[in-house]
Amino acid sequence: MSRRRNSEPLKPTARTPLSLRLWPRSLTFRVIAFSTVWAIVTLVVIFTLITTLYRQASERGFDSLLSAHLFNLIGSIGISDNGALTGAPDLGDLRFSEPNSGWYWSVEPASEGVHGDLHSSSMTTTIPSPSVAEVPFNSSFQRSYAAEGIDGEQLEVFESEFVLDAKNRAARFRVMGNQSELEQEISIFQRRLLTYLSLFGVGMIAINAIAILLGLQPLRRVRNALAMVREGTAQRLDGRFPAEIEPLANETNALIENNRRIVERSRTQVGNLAHSLKTPLAVLLNEGRALGGAKGQLIAEQAASMQKQVEHYLQRARVAAQRDSVVYRTPVTPLVQRMVRVLQKLNPQTNLSLSLPATEIVFAGEREDLEELLGNLLENAMKWAKSSVLVSVVPLTGKDDPAGLFEIGIEDDGPGIPEDKAREALKRGRRLDETKPGTGLGLAIVADLVNEYGGVLALERSGMGGLKAVVRLRSLQ
Repeated sequence: MSRRRNSEPLKPTARTPLSLRLWPRSLTFRVIAFSTVWAIVTLVVIFTLITTLYRQASERGFDSLLSAHLFNLIGSIGISDNGALTGAPDLGDLRFSEPNSGWYWSVEPASEGVHGDLHSSSMTTTIPSPSVAEVPFNSSFQRSYAAEGIDGEQLEVFESEFVLDAKNRAARFRVMGNQSELEQEISIFQRRLLTYLSLFGVGMIAINAIAILLGLQPLRRVRNALAMVREGTAQRLDGRFPAEIEPLANETNALIENNRRIVERSRTQVGNLAHSLKTPLAVLLNEGRALGGAKGQLIAEQAASMQKQVEHYLQRARVAAQRDSVVYRTPVTPLVQRMVRVLQKLNPQTNLSLSLPATEIVFAGEREDLEELLGNLLENAMKWAKSSVLVSVVPLTGKDDPAGLFEIGIEDDGPGIPEDKAREALKRGRRLDETKPGTGLGLAIVADLVNEYGGVLALERSGMGGLKAVVRLRSLQ
């Protein structure tokens, strides 16, 4: 017979861990992510602004230096009577004397009557200049342009034509600076700035994250306090909270107290109802037995049935009243061990085996409910077993549900239940075999209890040949 579950199974969880699935919804994640993005954008803007300003300042300083060297060169050159260019310029920069350094100057004739040319010792070959048509002079007879240096470096050239004497004899002066050297210095500055800003950004993000985590610590305290209330180790949220969170804590405490009052009132009403019905039903039962005969027996049987029905629905009402209230804590292992010992003594002819987990499991519910659930299943298994019953408790946390589940399995080596009869066995008052004693309420009560706690009850074929009843319930972490 194939296995078949008789109620809807709990939804399977995704393979992604719960903490990762919930992380994007976390307030901490959102605040840290926003502050991190804002810090990165801010640092990128700062980096761009500083490098742009540094480049502009460096280029202005570079142009000012070339312009100063140009005027120094013009002031250092003269012309002889026969038109020869004369002079020994000293621009105060050793780079003009280093061969192929990228820093050069030259003086060339620009009018008739002038001959000869002068250049720096660093200039080992002629560097061509564009025509006036390509790069014209401005109103001050100056122009600037880019050129390629002797070793392929990029040069910035400042050029001017200047009249040297009263005869209007003029010369063309050129001062060339190494633009590649300037770009290299700017790149070095950018890398250093990027390193410093990156270190600063990492530190700032870390400090922001620490500040946010510390600022949200009161929320974690509230969560932990609520967990203690849920687990039954505390009755209310205790402690001092910040002004922003204190109203939430007060409202939560008020809700817990109101919930507790509802539960107590429901229990009182259930108890009163049970007490008020107990005596009339007992009178009917006794009168039916005293009356005797067929009518008396019928009255007694119906009164007994009414008594069991009332107990059944009162039990359901009690469970429903406390289901959505503060969760109770019931250790599973000692309770199962105690019930197995009792039933073993009552049924010495049946071999009752027990398999328990190494870790402690805490049922999120009342002890009486778990006792009734286990008692009905164990009594049913002992009634139908030929010689053996196996009880197993298995934690399912992290496998089927990260919120916490555990499974109780009770199986026997009896005749079992046909697959098409499994659902019938869970119906109230339905008995599949009238030869066995009972009311037919045992499995129905178990199904109702499991349903009230949001669990799962399944009747399967046991590996021992009989019935296996599987119950899944919530546990506390």
